[in-house]
Amino acid sequence: MKIYSNIDDLNEELKKLEGKSIVFTNGVFDVLHAGHIDLLEFCKKNGDVVIVGINDDNSAKSLNKGDSRPFFPLAERMEVLEAIMFIDFIIPFPEETPLELIKRLYRVDVLVKGGDYKPHEVVGRKEVEQAGGKLLLFDFQTQSSTTAILDKIRNKHG
Repeated sequence: MKIYSNIDDLNEELKKLEGKSIVFTNGVFDVLHAGHIDLLEFCKKNGDVVIVGINDDNSAKSLNKGDSRPFFPLAERMEVLEAIMFIDFIIPFPEETPLELIKRLYRVDVLVKGGDYKPHEVVGRKEVEQAGGKLLLFDFQTQSSTTAILDKIRNKHG
């Protein structure tokens, strides 16, 4: 598993993977919980190579998840993700959405988002489908959310 900060370097690796299906998902991945692990396992079951786009600290702050978010800085969030066996590549992005990253990736065969999104709400869906890829929505079995977890901790210790 490798962490990339440069899209061109990641694309060089992806070009070597002809015949392999490439899955992309993204998020802040701040306080990991069972729902995150289930999502990442779903990604791996639906392709050969899993790329995780992760919001950098500034873009995570701009997502209205609360003043104290992200709870963990980017380097720590990437270090935790790096230990998950379902992930092959991690790349941070500075925008609120991964659209520019998706547009610049060599190829995305499968775009995965949580089932709390409707297909028309998924950023990058149109670009992936126009290139011959598909969107898969993951139906969370665990109703965990990082925001709810942090709210519970704050209320208990606040």
